[in-house]
Amino acid sequence: MRFRDRAVLVTGASRGIGAAVATALAAEGGLVIVNYRQDAAAAEAVAERCRALGGQALAVAADVTDPAAVAALAERIAEEVGRLDAIVNNAFAPYRFDPDHRPRFRDTPWEAYQRQFDGAVRAAYTVVQALLPLMTRRSGGSIVNLASDLVARPSIPYHDYTTAKAALIGFSRNLAAELGPIGVRVNCVAPGLVYPTAASRDTPEEVREALIAQTPLRRLATTEDVAGPVLFLAGDESRFVTGQVLYVDGGLVMG
Repeated sequence: MRFRDRAVLVTGASRGIGAAVATALAAEGGLVIVNYRQDAAAAEAVAERCRALGGQALAVAADVTDPAAVAALAERIAEEVGRLDAIVNNAFAPYRFDPDHRPRFRDTPWEAYQRQFDGAVRAAYTVVQALLPLMTRRSGGSIVNLASDLVARPSIPYHDYTTAKAALIGFSRNLAAELGPIGVRVNCVAPGLVYPTAASRDTPEEVREALIAQTPLRRLATTEDVAGPVLFLAGDESRFVTGQVLYVDGGLVMG
């Protein structure tokens, strides 16, 4: 039970990677704050799965790009949980990995970039600003930010999404350098295409097959494949690891 007596906030945890991370933490005895923006029923279903697996769970609504909403989230965690040992910044602005209908650079307005920056960097910034005081009440802590292997290998140029994830990696490394002396580690997990998820459902089969053919392990990632590395970086096994990007894409990126 690696996360017994540990409280972990997972943003965007009502589905996909976030839900897989939340349930994996619960299976290891964790107390999981299941953050969601709109779908209360889905978030509560994830929380129920967490409890069934032997963990504890609290579903809390908050738009993580909204400072007031995140301040309320932080207050509720402080009052009802009283501690925070790790943050998994998984929420991101809605996106569809559809190479046939993606906008090319000359047709991509700055507003599209801004939406992705808000969903990736602004969300992580807002959450860490609000919750770092609670995390640092105890010695140590871990922040794990979900990036993308597209930053290192833009096999399909999703300009706005990938640029925002690149900025998130830069944000994470600066945060790691500053927070290391107070015992808080900051790392990124960078998955390849994760299938099936809401974001990848529009990726055509021929594109998926082409990616599989280029991947040494000859398949795409599942949400469970991503959850394991997140737990590693959130837990004590990685206590001397910070400022790193862990690629989870079957060897498509080797670095």
